[in-house]
Amino acid sequence: MATRPVRVAVTMGDPAGVGPEVIVKALAALPAAERGDFVVVGATEALERADRTCGTGLSFGPADAADGRVRVDEVAMAGPLPAVGRVDPVAGDAAVRFITRAVALASDGAADVIVTAPINKEAMNLAGHHHDGHTGLLAHLTGRRAAFMLLASERLNCIHVSTHVSLRTAIERATTERVLETIRAGHRHFLRLGRPARIAVAGINPHCGEGGLFGTEDTDFVAPAVERARAEGIDVVGPISADTVYARAFGGAFDLVVSQYHDQGHIPIKLVAFETAVNVSLGLPIDRVSVDHGTAFDIAGTGRAHHANMLSAIAYARLMAGAPRA
Repeated sequence: MATRPVRVAVTMGDPAGVGPEVIVKALAALPAAERGDFVVVGATEALERADRTCGTGLSFGPADAADGRVRVDEVAMAGPLPAVGRVDPVAGDAAVRFITRAVALASDGAADVIVTAPINKEAMNLAGHHHDGHTGLLAHLTGRRAAFMLLASERLNCIHVSTHVSLRTAIERATTERVLETIRAGHRHFLRLGRPARIAVAGINPHCGEGGLFGTEDTDFVAPAVERARAEGIDVVGPISADTVYARAFGGAFDLVVSQYHDQGHIPIKLVAFETAVNVSLGLPIDRVSVDHGTAFDIAGTGRAHHANMLSAIAYARLMAGAPRA
């Protein structure tokens, strides 16, 4: 029995950024026979502009096209196509419209997985959509209280206890329950992909507080979460000082690091896998993978944006779509 092709809905992101460019470059790099597995949720006009800029030579058709054209699920914008390279509330609103449509496709079973191009948080908020980014918006659209951000790469993977909040708020959010739920989410994800994870939990304070000299959060909140996870049969250790745990994981000692806040996880990932790491949302009823870069307004419209990250996101999305959900 033939396996049905994976249906991937790719959201165009902020049309004033590099999203349309990395999408057309990535699709052009794929074998023509595979492009029918994809539908771009966005605006044909923006994709055609990106195609002219990048010289990819693609043609675009409606979502039900079967003639080799790139299929586009057309979503109307609130105004004319914004110029590239600047913050524009019309573009921010359009990005939210694209994501909302893609979530509907995935929720209805019309798409197996969503791949998202970058959005601009300032433009989105100027348009009246007050979310911290993709993760918060997706949780809102799917009726979930929160989701978990996993940054995945070949040799280093990090899942975050908190993301787009102040450092003060991040420390407040690192409760035993939240740390435990983050460990569980990472554990379940790796089991779904067919390989149990060796998990390390990074400490919050320097040297995990050094016995209380630099704070007690690690002993009061993080260590109890690790103990509870171990009691559930999860292969997890910690807290381990953040100044060593990432090097150990990169060297092969661990498959996943639980990072306590945004920069603690993002800095090492972007240092070792800037062009290939992807952003995965866990804890949602749908699957979503994203590029791990921003809208890059400084180079938008020049054709210089590299599409390696988008190809990585597509590959990871196909991996997730092929793994049954629990």
